[in-house]
Amino acid sequence: MSPQPSPPPSSPSESAGRSALAPLRHPAFRALAAGRGISLIGNGVAPMALAFAVLGLTRSVSDLGLVVGSRSLFNVLFLLFGGVLADRLPRHLVLVGSGLMSAATQAAVATLVLTHHATMPLLMALSAANGVFAALALPASSALVPQTVPAELRQSANALNRMAANSSQILGASLGGILVAAVGPGWGLAVDATSFAVSALFFLRVRIPAAGAAGADGPAAAVVKRPGLVSELRDGWTEFASRTWVWMIVGAFGFINAAYAGAVQILGPSVAVRTFGSAGWGFVLASQTAGMVVGGLLALRIRPRRLLLVGVACMAGSALTPLGLGFQVPVYALALAGFVGGLCAEQFGVAWETSLQQEIPQAKLARVYSYDMLGSFVAIPVAQVATGPLTQALGSRATLFGAAGVIVAGTAAMVSVPDVRRLRARRAEPVAEPEPVGVADATA
Repeated sequence: MSPQPSPPPSSPSESAGRSALAPLRHPAFRALAAGRGISLIGNGVAPMALAFAVLGLTRSVSDLGLVVGSRSLFNVLFLLFGGVLADRLPRHLVLVGSGLMSAATQAAVATLVLTHHATMPLLMALSAANGVFAALALPASSALVPQTVPAELRQSANALNRMAANSSQILGASLGGILVAAVGPGWGLAVDATSFAVSALFFLRVRIPAAGAAGADGPAAAVVKRPGLVSELRDGWTEFASRTWVWMIVGAFGFINAAYAGAVQILGPSVAVRTFGSAGWGFVLASQTAGMVVGGLLALRIRPRRLLLVGVACMAGSALTPLGLGFQVPVYALALAGFVGGLCAEQFGVAWETSLQQEIPQAKLARVYSYDMLGSFVAIPVAQVATGPLTQALGSRATLFGAAGVIVAGTAAMVSVPDVRRLRARRAEPVAEPEPVGVADATA
């Protein structure tokens, strides 16, 4: 890309401020971030509400693992289809459909819990359906971000998008603890259903310029002749497998995510029930998400040349929460561990998304994201279902310490990859503020 004219000289602080907030000038980006943030308010409530609903129904960690694992399993199974769908259709419409269907399934779960008609088979079936609908949205949501802003604003856009989402989860986790303690888990699930429906309205307002590339909106996208499903999957796999740093990080995260899910999603609520209660666990989760928000602020300001290496190394901080649970530290110390872990994990999240969007062609990005998510999530349902039996065999402390060890080992494996250490973030020349991308009526 040839250098573009530079704007008039300005102070470093003024330039940094414009760069950090510039994505908000684009209506399409604002609508996308708002829709994602609103849905995640409910998703911040949902894990706690569902966990205490199942524990209240059966008092079994193994049953909780089956319900949560059902969602994760079907989420993984349909991720590749979601990636192809997001590269074929207008991505914002994929998000709208997913949001409406997710609202329906969560409303059904809320109704069953509130009317005391919930059973394990019904909860597992509805959780599985919700996992399918989420799988349709995940690749589309991630791949849509670079279509809403110019290339030089991607890191800022990713950081702001994730900050909005994490801020929403702080509110959701805090609200979840209050709702579960005050009126029961059913109302928390009702909040989740409502958030999905409202978010779909915001996704309807996302507009990007028409283009012939996959995933674009407009007539040009509709008339492009596409190859078959298998051919598109093969094309996406070739793009994914051709970069060592991509598949090595995804492979490591298959272990890291499984360990973290078993320790925090399954054993965390169980430890909370025995010790500091649902409100305390909500505080821990909110603190973790607060760390992510602060991490997003850091990512807006700190721009290392080896962005991916810094992000990967920070993942070791995610081991702090399982360690805190294993040592049964006081709730305030566990909240601090969650905060630091969230801050560290956010550095990786921004670095990973920015690196993929920089290196992967836009027309194949959603499919690469779907392979990323498949590899990263594939072992989660196994871990969720196996956590109960493992805890019975080894004890909760040994299981938590083992999970922390897996996270640290996975981080070391990623750092050892030469391509991870060598990859540099590309820096565009300073440019004048661009005109907003999107239509004039797409303000959020």
